[in-house]
Amino acid sequence: MDRIASFEVNHLTLMPGLYVSRIDEMDGFYFTTFDLRFTRPNFEPVMDTSVCHTIEHLGATYFRSNHKDITMYFGPMGCRTGFYLILKGNLSSDDIKDYVRNCMRFIVVFEGKIPGQSAIECGNYLDLNLDMAKYYARKYLEILGD
Repeated sequence: MDRIASFEVNHLTLMPGLYVSRIDEMDGFYFTTFDLRFTRPNFEPVMDTSVCHTIEHLGATYFRSNHKDITMYFGPMGCRTGFYLILKGNLSSDDIKDYVRNCMRFIVVFEGKIPGQSAIECGNYLDLNLDMAKYYARKYLEILGD
């Protein structure tokens, strides 16, 4: 079995930031997977599942509402140190840095009921934490230089 590319990255030297994880071409279309690394792997505590879940709901809502023509996926990494964002196109981190900043700003100022926060819409709707999601979004904005 082939070793996947993300396992080739040295997670002992990987720092928080915004990275291109991979670029794939399928039938003439390009898709770029971005690594939105919020915490330093194996050095900082990982995010709680409630935080990852909240950022997932808000981030997916933001990207699918504001960049629906190119958004394929936004969701948490299993290791809980960040998120993957898959966009249509052969893109660089610089191409999308403002999109990501605006998403984090959206999370920081968000008030009210989190999109999808009901038993009908979500399989674990009680596992959400907006205050801590805002904390990590502010922290990530600092990492991005905002």
